[in-house]
Amino acid sequence: MRILIIRHAKAAQRGLLGFLGKKDAARPLTDAGCRDMRKAARGLQKLVPEIDVLATSPLVRARETADIVSRRYDDIPVMELAPLAPGGSKEDVLAWLREQKTTATVALVGHEPDLGMLASWLLGGAAESFLSLKKGAACLIEMREMPTPGSGRLEWLLPPAALRKHG
Repeated sequence: MRILIIRHAKAAQRGLLGFLGKKDAARPLTDAGCRDMRKAARGLQKLVPEIDVLATSPLVRARETADIVSRRYDDIPVMELAPLAPGGSKEDVLAWLREQKTTATVALVGHEPDLGMLASWLLGGAAESFLSLKKGAACLIEMREMPTPGSGRLEWLLPPAALRKHG
């Protein structure tokens, strides 16, 4: 299994939405965030030509990021996965991953620090994070067997500017 972990792109500032009375979960991507993610998605597709499953946090900014990635991958269906929301359980994400085909390339779109903690756990088995993803960044983890904590191998970790450059 290959696990492509993608952090959502740049979103509206919290203070601005608070003034408008909206909750953090409703924060959309900015125009620049959408534009940058479209370029980054082109780079992602060059690095990972096919995605079999695309799951996202249900928060608006993650869903919009996943929708951009979906369009780049011939409109692959996007499914919302509650454990990818901030504070979600990495154990629940792992249980869901184990339900996928072992030959699949699975893309996960979510938030920091949760994605860094998930990636660190899959790579090293430790509960604390040793990597982080900037907004719009991604990493690819190769799992040789059924996903288990500490069994992953990091193929690459790229900041958003490098992904856009590949695109």
